[in-house]
Amino acid sequence: MLIGEVARRSGVSARMLRHYDTLGLVRPTGRTSAGYREYSAADIQRIFHIESLRSLGLSLHDVGRALEDPAFTPAQLVEHLIDQTQERITRQTELLTRLRRIGAAQPADWKEVLHIVELLQALGSKSAGKRQHAALSSAEEASMPVEALVEATLSEKDPNVAGALRWALARSADSGTALLAKGLDSPVAEVRERAVQSIAEIPDAQATALLRDALAHPDPVVRRHAALALGTRGVTEAVPTLIDMVVEGTNDVDAADALSTLASTPALADQIATGLVDRLSPGTAESPARRRLAQALADIPATTASHALTDLSHDEDHAVALTAAYILKMRDAR
Repeated sequence: MLIGEVARRSGVSARMLRHYDTLGLVRPTGRTSAGYREYSAADIQRIFHIESLRSLGLSLHDVGRALEDPAFTPAQLVEHLIDQTQERITRQTELLTRLRRIGAAQPADWKEVLHIVELLQALGSKSAGKRQHAALSSAEEASMPVEALVEATLSEKDPNVAGALRWALARSADSGTALLAKGLDSPVAEVRERAVQSIAEIPDAQATALLRDALAHPDPVVRRHAALALGTRGVTEAVPTLIDMVVEGTNDVDAADALSTLASTPALADQIATGLVDRLSPGTAESPARRRLAQALADIPATTASHALTDLSHDEDHAVALTAAYILKMRDAR
């Protein structure tokens, strides 16, 4: 079979077949009566073997070794090809993600495209300072794709950079609450915490709704962050979790402040005081918990709180009694 016919049937161009001939990979072994070189059935089979190996990503040099060297084993080479392919897929996926983000930002011209690329590169920098600058710049110029901000926020470990990223998200046109909500379901505890912290800084109804749902989250850290944020927003559903935090001694000062904020509404003051007092029942609250509850009652303007503090001023634990007596004195002075 002549080269043109082989090319047509095999799908390998005549130019590539000549290249194979030059490299010695496959040379036509026959001749026509007119003296033209002709491919035998064995030659054509070898061409298909070459193409099969090339489809795995082997170089022509490695293809030649695989066909000629009996000692050339495939296992190590295939493993190497797997690693190379995975790296290539990773690079292509990163490129695709970057292109999608640039497209989502709807740049007006190439100058803006280059600026977005610069911000994305800075956001992925090893330098915390560069990452922080990128976050702050994106908030000022509103050109950073929100997907990139959310991804960076959920993975950022440096507290200063994380704060800048949350600040940028809260001020972006699309705050990324839907993407952050997915972070609440992450199997990684740190990601869940970063997600709820970010949602807590977004001052809109969608974020508040997510925080309400987070009060029932199985992760106690998520529940606590949600309760603290909701307390400052005047959401009464946060009260039970905030009281739990006081009793447990987990961010109890912040929880007490949030309860105090909620208690500024007269209708809620007695309800919050009753909730705190109920946790003072003998045998259910150890001395440290009773002391924290007394401190939380300090700024709750309700007669229930005053009566409870009077009882605590006679507590069997001297530290609890002193704390309650001091708080009563300060309340009377006010």
